[in-house]
This record gives sequence, C-alpha cells and structure tokens, in this order.
Amino acid sequence: MKALIADDERLMREQLRARLAEAWPGLEIVAEAKNGAEAVQLAAQHRPDVVFLDIRMPGMTGVEAARAIAQLPAEGDAGSDDSGGWAGCEIVFVTAYDEYAVQAFEQGAVDYVLKPAERERLARTAERIRKRLAQRERGEGPSLAGMQPLLQKLAAHMNPAAAPRLKWVQASVGQSIQMIPVEDVLFFVSDEKYTRVQTASVEALIRKPIKELAEELDAELFWQIHRSTLVNVKAIAGVARDLRGRQIVSVKGHPEKLEVSRGFAGLFKGM
Repeated sequence: MKALIADDERLMREQLRARLAEAWPGLEIVAEAKNGAEAVQLAAQHRPDVVFLDIRMPGMTGVEAARAIAQLPAEGDAGSDDSGGWAGCEIVFVTAYDEYAVQAFEQGAVDYVLKPAERERLARTAERIRKRLAQRERGEGPSLAGMQPLLQKLAAHMNPAAAPRLKWVQASVGQSIQMIPVEDVLFFVSDEKYTRVQTASVEALIRKPIKELAEELDAELFWQIHRSTLVNVKAIAGVARDLRGRQIVSVKGHPEKLEVSRGFAGLFKGM
C-alpha cells in the first residue's frame, strides 16, 4: 500500500513517517506535502491508498484538502461513468485534540490520530483502514466522496467566518431571470455546460457547476448523490433499487428518478 503524508511541520512529518514504519511496515510513503494544496497535487499524481493530513495547515486546511481529494476523478476517467469521483483513498486526519472534530470522526468513515502519533493508535488505524479498503474492493462501504457532508461540516466548524450558505439562486427561466429560494429546489442536475434547477413548478438553468454548488449549499439540506446531482433531503420520497442493483431516488412532487452513483451509495445504508 502507498501513503502520502501532509503536515506543515517537518519534524511532525518525520515523526509520523518513523512511527508508521514501526506500526505499519508494509506501508510505502510515496510523498510528503508541506501544505494542503501540495497534498492535493501529490494525491492526484501518486494515487495513494492512504493520505495522512494535518487537520490545521496554513492556506488550505487538511479538511479542505480532503474535500478536494474526494473530487479527484478516477484514473483514466473521462467523466462518463457513475463512480462519483475517485473512491480508492482513505483519509486519516492528524490533529491536536479538538473535541468537535474527534466526535465527528468517530461518527464517520474517516479516521484520526492525535499528535504526537502513538504506535498503538497507528496500529489500530492501520487495521481499520485495511478492512475498509477490502470492503471497497468488494463494492461495500462508503467512498471518500460519500463523506463530503461530514467534511463540509468540519470545514464550517474550523472556519466559522467563511461565506454564509447560499439562500437564493439567480436562474434563467425562458427569457427572464428569476430569484429562486434554495429551500424550494428539489434537485440540481448538471451537464457539461449548464446546471438545471428543478422546483415543483419551475425548471431553470444556471452556469454554476455542481462542485461549486456543493461548496455553497447547506450539506445537511442538500446531499450530493452523483457527481452531477444534488438533491434536497426534504424532497426525497424514497430510495429503491432497479434491476441492475443501482439505488434510485424518487422525488416528492416530481416524476423524475435520480440515480445514486456507487461513490455515494453509503449515504443510504441498509438499502
């Protein structure tokens, strides 16, 4: 297995590398990053199985880097499949004690270790990660892309001064421009050029891509279920499987069915 380490402190990177050599001898550290932006670049280049991210780095934080890594396409992906992005990476946050962050990590499928990293903790982390990677190979368990709502909450917690959540959408309806309240939107579906805004009574177009909308919308209200689709949680009537085993979302007050890509299937556990 390959790993990437990202920390703005050189001594912390060296310590983590040394502890991992003891706790996880079969893990190869293929690259080290000094900041979040470099971590995203190196993750795209090396495609590691595991990325160890310092949660607080100057510029792009570890959480922001994790969100960007989750959006990386699969190798050779031209954007036509339903993978929901690159799903093969596990994230481990390395952090000084942060009660909120620790509680959030324990509720999700991302792991964490506290500074300074202890051998025993790293050994337990290694065991959990190997199990989760094995589950993914069998098509089970959530992908990193499916953890975007959790990562968005963490990012908001770490940067409370960030821009407020989007409340209105300015969209083209025929020859006019309308202001549509986001709570009225049933779902957003994007193609290469436009994003369709669908309410119970209006279909409109905007030029903003799904990736930007996902950054600006409340992650508790809008779930990303596909690389091209965001759905209002309150508008979900139900989720069923089709003959091919794919999860399909039914929308209240609208006949359209929305496909859930494999990378986001973990949002609907037990289906």
